[in-house]
Amino acid sequence: MNIRHLTFRLLQVYVAVIRTGSISQAASQLHLTQPTVSLQIKRLTEAVGEQLLEVRDGRFQPTFVGRELYQAALDALTRFEDFSSFLGDAARGTKGRFSIGVVTTSQYVLPRLLSPYAQQYPAVDVVCHIGNRGSVLQRFQNQLDDLYLFSHPPTGDHVISGRFLSNPLVLIAPADHWAAHKTPTDFAELVNERFLMREPGSATRMVFETWLRDRNLQLHKTMQIESNEVIRMSVESGLGLAVLSEHTLAQTLTQSNAKVAVIPVKDFPLTSHWYLVRHGDKRLPVAAHNFIAFLDTHLNEWIEEKYIRNELRVLLGDL
Repeated sequence: MNIRHLTFRLLQVYVAVIRTGSISQAASQLHLTQPTVSLQIKRLTEAVGEQLLEVRDGRFQPTFVGRELYQAALDALTRFEDFSSFLGDAARGTKGRFSIGVVTTSQYVLPRLLSPYAQQYPAVDVVCHIGNRGSVLQRFQNQLDDLYLFSHPPTGDHVISGRFLSNPLVLIAPADHWAAHKTPTDFAELVNERFLMREPGSATRMVFETWLRDRNLQLHKTMQIESNEVIRMSVESGLGLAVLSEHTLAQTLTQSNAKVAVIPVKDFPLTSHWYLVRHGDKRLPVAAHNFIAFLDTHLNEWIEEKYIRNELRVLLGDL
C-alpha cells in the first residue's frame, strides 16, 4: 500500500460509505455527487491494493481488509478531531463535541446527568441518539457514538462499562388493585393477571423474564407495549400489571392522587443498574473523557445516595 496516496478526505468518504451502507447516502451526507464518492472509493482501493467493500444484503459492507482500514480511519480521524478541539480550547476556552447513544428508558436518567454538565461546560456540544436497545446495540457495534447508556450493557472484550446508578425494578398495579393492600404478596398469586411487557430485547423485560424462569413461573396473559410511559398510563387505567424502573415512577408515586401503586412482592424489587459504556477500539474525544470525569466527581450531588453505585473510573483507567 502506498500511504502517500491516502488523504483524510478519502478516509472520511470511506467511513461514510460503511456507516450508511450506500454510495448515494454517503454522497448526500458529505454534500458530494455520487460519481465523486465512487471515484474516491476507487482511488482508495487502488492505494491499498486490496478489495475494501462488498455488497451484502443490499448494503456496502467492509471486507476483511476493509474492516482493518475502517478501524485505522476511525483512529486517525478521531485523533485530529481531538487536535481541532484542543485548538478551539486554546483560543476560546473549553470547547468540544461528543455523541452518546442512549436507550429510550434513559430519558428519566439522562437529563440529571447532562443538565449540570451543560451548565458547567456550555461550549461543549453533546449529540444524543435515542432508540430501543436493539438500535443502540447496533450503533455500538458500528462505533457510531463515543459513549452509550445502557441498563443491560453488551458483552465482549471490546466492551468497557462502568455502572453508576442502581435501577430497582418494581411491580406496579392500579391503586385500587387488591394486591396493593396485601403485605407481602407471593408472585404466584399474580400469574393469572395480565402483564404489560416491553418489546423482546428490552433490558427490563430480560431481567423480569430471567427472574420468572429462575422460579419456574409462567405468565398466562401478556400484552406488548413499546413505551414505559404508555405502560404506566395503561396500568393506571386498569389494563394490567407491569414491572418498571423505580426511577420511571418516582414523580408519579409522590403525588397525593397517584393512580398506581407498588405491589409489595417477595424478592422485589429486581436488581438492575445503569451503565455508561464505551467501545474499547474507539478513541474517546477529549470532551467525552471530561464528561466521564465530571460525572465521577459530581454524581453524588444530583443522585440520591441510596442509588449511587459509582464505578465510572474503569472507563478512564486506560486513557
